[in-house]
Amino acid sequence: MFTLHPVITHDTVEITRLALCRVLLMDDRSWPWLILVPAQPDLRELYELEPADRATLMEEIAQVSTALRDLYQPHKINVAALGNNVDQLHVHVIARFRHDPAWPRPVWGMLPRELYEPHERDTLVRALRDALTRGGAE
Repeated sequence: MFTLHPVITHDTVEITRLALCRVLLMDDRSWPWLILVPAQPDLRELYELEPADRATLMEEIAQVSTALRDLYQPHKINVAALGNNVDQLHVHVIARFRHDPAWPRPVWGMLPRELYEPHERDTLVRALRDALTRGGAE
């Protein structure tokens, strides 16, 4: 049975569910930062996905990246699957800007986490959900 890792549950809010992944917003207003988690139990690595699911994951990464591009017009979209601290397979998709506080370095550990205000977070979740729905989310 699939369940989200407790750290992911604590640090994110769900936006929507795609064919394979849960799409989550990282509760850190420093960057537009989404996380995709394939909704399959006991996955740690990309290669553990069946070939068709790996292809679906890539399409879902592209869909989420496109939504971030359309909403934010970033300079770059960073995509990473590290899993050093949380071993459940998850993929970070982060909109980056030349003026962001970590540019051009990675975002991890650069700033203390700054939580969204509830109204701001809810508005952003709705906008992202709408952008992903236009892009083919379930």
